[in-house]
Amino acid sequence: MKLWGGRFAKETDALMDDFHSSIHFDQKLYRYDILGSIAHARMLGETGIISKEEAGQLIAGLQDLLQEIEAGQVEFSVKAEDIHMNIEMLLTEKIGAVAKKLHTARSRNDQVTLDTRMYVKEAITETQRLLLELLETLQNLAEEHAGTIMPGYTHLQIAQPVTLGHHLLAYAEMLKRDLGRLSDCYKRTNVLPLGAGALAGTTFPLDRAMVARELGFAAVSENSMDSVSDRDYVVELLGALSLVMLHLSRFCEEIILWNSQEWAFVELDDAYSTGSSIMPQKKNPDVAELIRGKTGRVYGDLFTLLTVMKGLPLAYNKDMQEDKEALFDGVKTVQDCLSIFTPMLATLTFNRERMREAAQKGFSNATDLADYLVRKGLGFRDAHHVVGRLVNYCLARGKTLEQLGLEEMRRESGWGQDNANQGGEDTHQRKENPSPGGEGPGPGKELHDGAALFTEDVYAALALENVVSRRRTYGGTSPEQVRLAVGRLKEYLEQARKELAQS
Repeated sequence: MKLWGGRFAKETDALMDDFHSSIHFDQKLYRYDILGSIAHARMLGETGIISKEEAGQLIAGLQDLLQEIEAGQVEFSVKAEDIHMNIEMLLTEKIGAVAKKLHTARSRNDQVTLDTRMYVKEAITETQRLLLELLETLQNLAEEHAGTIMPGYTHLQIAQPVTLGHHLLAYAEMLKRDLGRLSDCYKRTNVLPLGAGALAGTTFPLDRAMVARELGFAAVSENSMDSVSDRDYVVELLGALSLVMLHLSRFCEEIILWNSQEWAFVELDDAYSTGSSIMPQKKNPDVAELIRGKTGRVYGDLFTLLTVMKGLPLAYNKDMQEDKEALFDGVKTVQDCLSIFTPMLATLTFNRERMREAAQKGFSNATDLADYLVRKGLGFRDAHHVVGRLVNYCLARGKTLEQLGLEEMRRESGWGQDNANQGGEDTHQRKENPSPGGEGPGPGKELHDGAALFTEDVYAALALENVVSRRRTYGGTSPEQVRLAVGRLKEYLEQARKELAQS
């Protein structure tokens, strides 16, 4: 007969047993269930709800049972439905009738959310550890490639040159926010629900604070109905994990692109690649593709639980049993992805020459040429137009901006032609302050030949190393700023490791 079978006149159907049972997946919670039961039994003994001798028997039996389960000596039963009733049944077989006192002053409703909260806390801690390992890899790569030039993109079109170190640190910032979200989720999870009973609390004089201390919870729950009826902490965790996967997926997409022959920015290590069963030349980025694909799986876990919870009245409903598989799958998927993504990233070979070449051929220094003209005194919109004409000229002739001669720049800038078409003189008159470097006309002076703005110093302005090194604003892509950012990341990681060790 079921442990709850006193009310029933006959056994449940075998099909019902299988459909109703959760032991095939919630057995993952066995350790949390036993540790929670040990703390509960000790509290029952200390408060006099049961004798200390009975509490000692329960604790000893539970400890033995934990060792047997971890040694693979225990088989769980579908007939006992879930991990809670399996543990109680096994304990009864081991120590006899005293085991029936273990469930005094608690319900499976507060028991299951206790187990789940303990699991979520450990899942968060392990995921944070894996994220810190990835951040350390990014730190090392960013430091190594603080001056490695590559094209930066908008709309997947080459925009401006950046450093590879700066590009990698963008992902570091995303992952730092992921760590922060997980820490926030941990705080809201770190609340003891045991003592809420089925929904209304209990008539027994529990010491909930004692149980919270033993199990490492920072607080006890305030409302018994809320304690057993919500899974927002699971939803929050799956939401945070979905964002981790979003960031990994974006990173993987770039690695997949960079690994293609058309880009050729990186080569994957053989240990993290696969070949083709028919095409002998292939080297496929399967790890990155699988992580990109598994992102949708974690999103699905999140939406499963959002959908399960959206219409449930207070307090507990059996629908909430559906939280476990989504939770377990989401956690395992993210941790598996982090575990393989980090060494894949650490073993990438970056093609520095190819990256620099792409930045140069893509006119990524065009904005700096416009800025050069602005410093000479030209209005930005006029400078933008001039550089656009020069880019068109280069495209038609297979040249880069750096390959243009001064006379070509002056002739093809279109300055005089544009003014003539507007019916004005072939001059550009403006009154502006000189640039910081002293270039351009001073106050009250006129520039009579726009083409004359191009002088020998234009080539220094166009050099990619100078283009990136000039971006020295805090958070910019200059090697100087990248190295400072790496230093800040090192300090962040040191502090984060300390906090994780204390959690």
